[in-house]
Amino acid sequence: MNLYDKNNRFNLANIVTFANITFGVVAMYFIQEGQFMIAIILAWFAGGFDILDGKIARKYNLSCEFGVQLDSFADFISFVVMPAFLLFYALQKEEGFELFLSGIVFIYYIISGLRRLIEFNLKSEAGSVAKYFEGVPTPLGAILLWVLYLVYAYHLITNLYLILALVAVIAYLLNTKVKIPHP
Repeated sequence: MNLYDKNNRFNLANIVTFANITFGVVAMYFIQEGQFMIAIILAWFAGGFDILDGKIARKYNLSCEFGVQLDSFADFISFVVMPAFLLFYALQKEEGFELFLSGIVFIYYIISGLRRLIEFNLKSEAGSVAKYFEGVPTPLGAILLWVLYLVYAYHLITNLYLILALVAVIAYLLNTKVKIPHP
């Protein structure tokens, strides 16, 4: 097995992406166990692997269509589903209409994140890096949800409706024409 062969599905860049996925999935386990800070720490590791896989792919010429698609699936798990689950589970002191409304808002966030990743893939070429992202990138969306979690957990904002409104705004911004500089 050659780790530096772009046609190998388990090349070095893809293995790093699989690590991103692993940390995202394990973080979801800790979320359902109520261990939110452990989940956030694991998410930061996923983010580190997300940065690293692209750098490795470019440095060793491992960029390929499979890797682009794999990276988006990893981003969907680690930076869309996982942070949405984190905040949704953290807010679960509510029942009835508030639980229903929370579910609708987080489904909207997840669909918005998925749409953003699909649109990004349709516009991108393997190995290329744009100067700007169009719309809020999913890792930044995840960071914003984690910040909302911390703001809620430390009782800086306790109003459920305000938190949900902010989540809806972030979800909306994922698919706008807002230009965000690429790091």
